Amino acid sequence: MTDIIAPERPRAAWPLSLKVGAGLSALIILMALVAFVWTPYPVQAVDIAAKLSAPSPSHPMGTDHFGRDVLSMIMVGAQNSLAVALIAVGIGAGIGTPLGLLAAARGGWLDDLVMRANDLVFAFPALLLAVMITAIMGPGAVNAIIAIGIFNIPVFTRVARGAAMGLWTRDYVLAARTAGKSRALISVQHILPNLMSLLVVQAAIQFAVGIVAEAGLSYVGLGAQPPMPSWGRMLAEAQTMIAFAPWLAIMPGLAIFVTVLGLSLTGDGLRDLFDPRLRRER
Repeated sequence: MTDIIAPERPRAAWPLSLKVGAGLSALIILMALVAFVWTPYPVQAVDIAAKLSAPSPSHPMGTDHFGRDVLSMIMVGAQNSLAVALIAVGIGAGIGTPLGLLAAARGGWLDDLVMRANDLVFAFPALLLAVMITAIMGPGAVNAIIAIGIFNIPVFTRVARGAAMGLWTRDYVLAARTAGKSRALISVQHILPNLMSLLVVQAAIQFAVGIVAEAGLSYVGLGAQPPMPSWGRMLAEAQTMIAFAPWLAIMPGLAIFVTVLGLSLTGDGLRDLFDPRLRRER
């Protein structure tokens, strides 16, 4: 008798949004990595004779009012923006996820306490909260990371708690409880692995939010301080010269736009890829 072999299930194709988003994000990350070993010009090199030069073969993105190469500053500024957003998202996920799992596992007064604390943080707009924290603690990249990270904590707490609450009623969780496993062990072994796809999607979205928040803090002087280049501060410095040197605002604005677009599309694409209800046949 010939063995009947079940056909292999086709792998889900990557959504177009994920392909485009991953490509744009990879381009920005590659630019930041290349800046560690090479930039067209030293980022702090001043050339007064070439100040406010329009984009040209020697300076593809032009120069600023000190004659510094804008492309070099964009490349190094990508390191700052990506690092701040990445660490801030890590803080939010590293603290918020366990809090959400704890609230879902214990319930009762502990759940109420965690969620009311989240509501208190959400009462303030993200950027306003970050401005308040950095204004109190002082400007700088480290304080910007702390401020953005604090806002990310309740985001991941809500996501983890909401998804975990539904998983606690599943049969495999009930079987684990019957076997005598503690709530903490069940959360780590059974709940958390089933939340990872959701957390990855949320992390991509918050990464994009972190880029915007870092640029906003730098724009008002509360982010990375000179001489570290920052996209937000480049926009702030360009606002008085936009009439006769528009490239000074266009280039960092374009960098922020491409980065946020890439991360947002990546998050949407991952959501479509992981969620069977949103997956389209291709």
